[in-house]
Amino acid sequence: MKYLWAPWRLQYIKGPPMPDCIFCTFPREGRDRDRGILVQGRLAFVILNMYPYNSGHLMVVPHRHIADPVELTDDEHVEMQHLVAASMRALREVYRPEGFNIGMNIGHAAGAGIAGHLHTHVVPRWVGDTNFMPILGETKVLPEELTVTYDRLAAVLRTLPPAAPPRKDGAGPSS
Repeated sequence: MKYLWAPWRLQYIKGPPMPDCIFCTFPREGRDRDRGILVQGRLAFVILNMYPYNSGHLMVVPHRHIADPVELTDDEHVEMQHLVAASMRALREVYRPEGFNIGMNIGHAAGAGIAGHLHTHVVPRWVGDTNFMPILGETKVLPEELTVTYDRLAAVLRTLPPAAPPRKDGAGPSS
């Protein structure tokens, strides 16, 4: 039998099911640290993955509830890409990864845990981070609690320049 100590999951297990989409609800609650929201932009935000593949696994999420990237406005695309890049800079500074997996799972069949609300995963990677534990033991070892990850990344992300406002002069993206 395998045991994995994950005390942050108790709140999820014992708590009532979320009646609404967490990606819609969490940013409006004013409890960003409790909810793992590292930074909020005008059109999108960065949130820690509560069930990460690696320490530092985060997601960039549009504020608007949509399921398909085709539905994003140009401004949403720009802000999300800016936040992906800012997230990579922060992860490089804090964790020094050797690479990244960045992507979206569109729809339940593609593995989306929250299929109704689009989100981009940013996963820091290191050579050898898939060692014998997940392969033989079907267990992932995360060396850091989420609150520590939050504090380390939030401190860096909040020092990075904000996303450029949409341009309305015909040069560049606009709504």
